This record gives sequence, structure tokens and C-alpha cells, in this order.
Amino acid sequence: MTAIRNILIIAQHGRLQYEALLFAASLRHFPQNKNLRLIVAEPQPGPLWEDDPRISRPAIRRELRALGAEIVPLHNRIWGAAYPNGNKIEALHLLPKGAPFVFFDTDTLITGALDRLDGTRATASLQVEPTWPRISLYGAGFAEIWGALYDRFGLDITPTLDTRFRADDWRRYMYFNAGWFTGPCPHEFGTLFQHYATDIAASPPDTMATQALYPWLDQIALPLVVAKLGGGRPDADTGLDGALSVHYRALPVLYATGRDAAIEVLEQVTGAPHLWDIFNQYVSFRRMVFKHQGRELCTRIDRALLPQTYGKLQRMIREMGDWVR
Repeated sequence: MTAIRNILIIAQHGRLQYEALLFAASLRHFPQNKNLRLIVAEPQPGPLWEDDPRISRPAIRRELRALGAEIVPLHNRIWGAAYPNGNKIEALHLLPKGAPFVFFDTDTLITGALDRLDGTRATASLQVEPTWPRISLYGAGFAEIWGALYDRFGLDITPTLDTRFRADDWRRYMYFNAGWFTGPCPHEFGTLFQHYATDIAASPPDTMATQALYPWLDQIALPLVVAKLGGGRPDADTGLDGALSVHYRALPVLYATGRDAAIEVLEQVTGAPHLWDIFNQYVSFRRMVFKHQGRELCTRIDRALLPQTYGKLQRMIREMGDWVR
């Protein structure tokens, strides 16, 4: 096993800069993570951005560096503001070539030691719902859509199929949440990811005629990258989306669904004397953490009866008056 030593996230103005600080603080909360390299890719002003996308809070920049983060400029050449999800693809070339890596979406809380993550095999998050493709009455089915994509790039779909499920079940086909993914070389991974995503966007297979590409493009291309690199679905004991990390997306969701240990990490790191005033300046942290609305939300929900999809959970929390992001 070759353990991962390089971690990549994206930080820019607005909500993501606060989430990046929370990610870094939660990462360093665990002593075993102190020697892991954290690279924070920061998109730079340019023709693909109408506004300046850089971190706008000097205090956040200062504290990220104090936590050992390396803030590296990302000069977008493909997507920028038109598809911010593409940042994760373009930023992979900022990492050391040939060194195992893990990328995390910024809205992730680290809840354990990552120093033993295996970086020898490409894989990604299975915290996923049937968001793409959406099968219509007159359109192609799952087998035709995914089959055309694998054929487009000369890949064999057969080893990727979960044969426990029928051909008309979305779970049969390898589909990931791009909230985290890992592999043995970020340059190889990034080159494939960029090629597949841009090719699909420029000329989708005919079977995708009724399918939306955005915002799903990264998650459409990601299984193809993993398959090309000989990877697959993550092992059950990876710890990501489990004991070691939580892709919370929004703080009310973390309070509604997260383990007590994860909520403790959140409140400990945001309450640190040198950080709390920074977090308190952003509305979701102020309401959920410092005004204790997150804890109040916990007392008013029955976790056994929570909706199973993110959209339904979001609507439920909105109806309770507790949604904020």
C-alpha cells in the first residue's frame, strides 16, 4: 500500500473560503494528519471569470497558511465561472506528478486520521443518488447511455457492472459523487478527466439527446476515468463518507444527519479562540453553530424518519425554517 500524502481542495470568495478554513482546521484537529500536505487551489481573475474569484478575507488566508495549507494559484483555461465544478479537474495538475492524492469538495468535514488512506487505486465517493441520467419515456435507457460513453473512449463496461442489479436499475452502473476521489497520479487522472469531460460536452453521444450535461458533467466523466485507470468502487472500509469524513454540503444537513462525533469536531474547531470570530461572520456558521440552531434542529427531528435523498431532506429542513447555506 502507498499511503496518500497530498490533499487537494478548492477555495475562492464567498462560502467556499469559510468551508475551506473549516476543512483545514478539522484536518489538523487530528495529530496524525499534521504531515499530510494540503494544497488549496485558488482560482485567479481572468477572462473566464466576471468577478475576482480569489479568497476575499485576509484573515482566512492567514489562518489557512497557519494551518499549513499551501495556497496555489489556479489559472482556468477551460471552464471558470461557466462551470465551477471544472475547477477540481483543472486543479489536479497543481499536484506533484506520480504521487497518490485525494481531492475533497470544500464542504467536507474531516473526522479522523487520513494518514493511512490507500492511494494505489483510483476510486471515488458512493454517497450518490440517481441524479444522472434521468430516463425518459422516449429516450435511451441506462444500458444504452452508459454503454455509448464507454464505447466512445474504448473502455470495457463489463467489469464495472454490479450484476446484483438489473439492466434498468441505475445502481448496476458505476456512478460516483465527485465530492471526493483519489488515484495514484493526479496528472494522469486530470488529463483523462479533462479529455473525457470536454469531449462529452462538445459532442455527446446520440443516446444522451434527452439528458442534461450540467451540473453533472464531472460525475458523468468520473466513472470513465476510474475505469480507464483500472480502479472501481471504493472498499467498504475506506472510512471516507464514514468514520473519517463527512461531505455535509450544508451545515443544517450535518446537524440533521451527522454522527455526534462529527458535530463535536465541527463545534470544537469553529469555537477555537483564534477562529470563532472569523466563522461567526458567515451566516450559516453564526446561526447553526454559535446561535445553537443546529443543536435545536437535532432535538426536533427523528433521524429514523429522515428522507433518503438530499433534495427531500433540504425541503424538509426548509419547511422547518432551518435551512441556511
